[in-house]
Amino acid sequence: MMAPPAVDGAFARWLAGRAGELLLEVRSERGHADPAALKAAGDKLAHDLIRTELGRWRPADAVLSEEDDHARKAWTEGDGPQPPARLEAERVWIIDPLDGTREFAEEGRADWAVHVALWSKQATGPLKLAAGAIALPAQDRVLGTDYPPAYPPMPVSTASGGPVRLAASRSRPPAFLSAVAEEVSAELVPMGSAGAKIAAVISGDVDGYLHAGGQYEWDSAAPVAVAVATGLHASRIDGSALKYNQPDPRLPDLLVCRTDLAPRLLAALRRQLKVE
Repeated sequence: MMAPPAVDGAFARWLAGRAGELLLEVRSERGHADPAALKAAGDKLAHDLIRTELGRWRPADAVLSEEDDHARKAWTEGDGPQPPARLEAERVWIIDPLDGTREFAEEGRADWAVHVALWSKQATGPLKLAAGAIALPAQDRVLGTDYPPAYPPMPVSTASGGPVRLAASRSRPPAFLSAVAEEVSAELVPMGSAGAKIAAVISGDVDGYLHAGGQYEWDSAAPVAVAVATGLHASRIDGSALKYNQPDPRLPDLLVCRTDLAPRLLAALRRQLKVE
């Protein structure tokens, strides 16, 4: 087997792409007759591949993967003699081997993804994301920080005076989202995984994506890294900075959107959520 790219950004793209290819094979071989079994197989096999390749090519780096045991556990002083290794590491790969298991298990759906991001103490800015890639296997594309996409053109519908388009969860949109959409005259566009939604913002298919109510670092690290590299706005819904590799891996809310739209959406969010 040939060695993968040495540069972290290209390596993230390679790794996300490899996992995506495997997931397409799993989907094709197993079919959709048993969605639960397909979800479980996809999660496990993609996780095992990514963990194996990181162990082979980046053995000194720590890893935070959604499929790790106790990945969701927040660490606090007193939990043990030492914090998790990732909290003292110089570099941590933040991984979601299969973002959007529900969509992955539905025949014909393409709005699921693989997330591979690298957090580094040496990286600049509050995000400290040194590299990232989102594979969208069923769409036959990978977006990465090594060659970030151009800043997206404004959607034709928006440019011609139509409503702002906001990606929204198919299953659990935030309760306040309808009120925000009404205030900014937005149209909600239901989509699957968080990665697919942020990819839609990066590609210019929608103007923004906001979420609240339950996510973890692996849900957003890779797509946010690519979005920021593209020049888009990314923050918490109160406008504060997103932070990764934290003792508590929960990162329950975020806003990713066109930079010209950010002040308008943040103002509407402050009014709806009564944030000072």
